[in-house]
Amino acid sequence: MTLENHSMAWDWLKLLCLTILATLVFEHSQLDIRISELFYSHGHWLLEKGAQPYAFIFYDLPKALLILLAVYLIAVLIIKYRQPLPDLASQHRCKFDKFLFPLPIREIGYLLLVLAIVPATITTLKGVTHVSCPNDLAIFGGELPYLNLWQNMVAATPARCFPAAHASAGFSLYGLAFLPTLKKHRYQILKIVTLLGWSMGLYKMLFGDHFFSHTLVSMLLSLTIACALATLFFKDSIKAKAKSASKKYADTATSLLGTETSST
Repeated sequence: MTLENHSMAWDWLKLLCLTILATLVFEHSQLDIRISELFYSHGHWLLEKGAQPYAFIFYDLPKALLILLAVYLIAVLIIKYRQPLPDLASQHRCKFDKFLFPLPIREIGYLLLVLAIVPATITTLKGVTHVSCPNDLAIFGGELPYLNLWQNMVAATPARCFPAAHASAGFSLYGLAFLPTLKKHRYQILKIVTLLGWSMGLYKMLFGDHFFSHTLVSMLLSLTIACALATLFFKDSIKAKAKSASKKYADTATSLLGTETSST
């Protein structure tokens, strides 16, 4: 395996370390407080929770679209699994082609798993960390003290705000960036998904449901999970590319050696 492909196989571990570091540095920090103070003035948050049309645009609509995407992918997966396209009559294939996601079964399965595991993991962590939302804290008109992560876990408060779960639904689309079929669009996908996730996270920050660090850690953890699952699902593809690169290097070296030999 080449150094480049070996590095790709361990990117998820680097991202996990970065996620832990971000948690230690930014969770319970003055940066969090200062950013939230931008949205809080004279006892009121910049946006009222549930205010329309913001709730529809940044909460209800994204959730509905992601659910519809998951249902659609499940339907496509069932159709492709039960009745593979190469076995269909040509006229039937034409009818199905325009409705089916142009991805292999393995990639659709991976994408579905990421869409499910990312929000599920972050929702589970919320129940373990017991971190309070800004609007529950005394410094922002609430009743709870501002504790660090460990203190919240020991106190086992009923709070469930870290990491940010709503934003994680948007960040779960990071799975698209790791699909081999869409590899050439990877960086464009990363930019779009990051923008989507942060717009969903910022919406919750505007009325004190989350600190900046909640969304940051949610983003990094979502990226870590997507990368780790991609390494698991597409490890054969990584190995094949490594072998191809090694063979190409060996062929080039042999050719150069043969040219040098003939010239002498």
